[in-house]
Amino acid sequence: MAPDTDANPDARALRFTLERTSDRARAGRVETKHGAIETPAFMPVGTHGALKAMTPAQVADTGAQIVLANTYHLALRPGEALVEKLGGLHPFMQWPGPILTDSGGFQVFSLPGVEITDKSARFKNEVTGEEMDLTPERSIEIQNKLGADIIMAFDECTPYPATRDLAGQGVRRTLQWMERCLRAHARADEQALFGIVQGSTFPELREACAASLVAMDCPGYAIGGVSVGEGHELLCQVTEHAAPLLPEDKPRYLMGVGLPEDLIACIGYGIDMFDCVIPTRYARSATVFTSRGRIRLTNRRFRRDAFPVDASCDCYTCTGGFTRAYIHHLFAANEVLSAVLCSIHNVHFYQRLVADARRAILAGDYAEFAPEFLARYRNEPAA
Repeated sequence: MAPDTDANPDARALRFTLERTSDRARAGRVETKHGAIETPAFMPVGTHGALKAMTPAQVADTGAQIVLANTYHLALRPGEALVEKLGGLHPFMQWPGPILTDSGGFQVFSLPGVEITDKSARFKNEVTGEEMDLTPERSIEIQNKLGADIIMAFDECTPYPATRDLAGQGVRRTLQWMERCLRAHARADEQALFGIVQGSTFPELREACAASLVAMDCPGYAIGGVSVGEGHELLCQVTEHAAPLLPEDKPRYLMGVGLPEDLIACIGYGIDMFDCVIPTRYARSATVFTSRGRIRLTNRRFRRDAFPVDASCDCYTCTGGFTRAYIHHLFAANEVLSAVLCSIHNVHFYQRLVADARRAILAGDYAEFAPEFLARYRNEPAA
């Protein structure tokens, strides 16, 4: 079912080059029509077509090479037809680089009262209240019109905890829906459609799902159904088992992950791409990430603190003369600038983390880098 691009390699929507491995950690390069992404990569999330409290220029200045937008929310407002009429997501968002859109499945399945059948997910439109169906075909139609470089299959995201029967049903439905997504995909030469491995915490289900998806020859693969409440240890177990089931010559994307310690572990298992709302969501509640762990700037101990958020950081917030005391004041005064400065710092922190990991992989030193990073981050002696 995959498009035949062998006769015309330039027709491919995505190319992946694996540059080096260090143990299982991978450094690579993803090339799209709108630019390249060096991996490991962290994708900041712009749910409605914008990162909260950040301009596109500020996002780019953090080192981000690709951003994520949400199919479900953009279909509700302003609607994919308007985005398409205005030239697609890239000019609409004023983001010239690569964009990934998720399928909308996770958001739909999180809605109260959603009814999931083999045909579709049926739910109430949270804007108008009308009954709606989201099918694999409709999800792909929306994403084709939005025009992102990487689009995601419509899958069933199994909640945690799940019985084996429930997880097995999710795998069966995910694979059926993937076949429908492939048939519906009308822009395979411009948009890379990734398949998603489901199976909850059951290794044999992950194996079966991955094997079937690999046979479909997708341009890239994601591991879904993690970071849904299972905790760090189970997340790591699932990822460590699932990552080597995927082809070495295709990008591997771990969806919705996560905290710095999650990224460090899962890069070590061979994951190339990550996304999460944590950097900007935490920033809006005054929680910032530093090389010595995370801190909350609304704490009274920062009221007179003359240091930057992180003295080792070279982001605009930390090099621009903004003190912890000033940002503490901004939150107390309910100033929007508080979220802006903390978002810039947090997104930059994540970009620096994956860039440092990449350098370590290229040097063949990831096994040394990972525990050293975690020891600093946890503010404890290295082993």
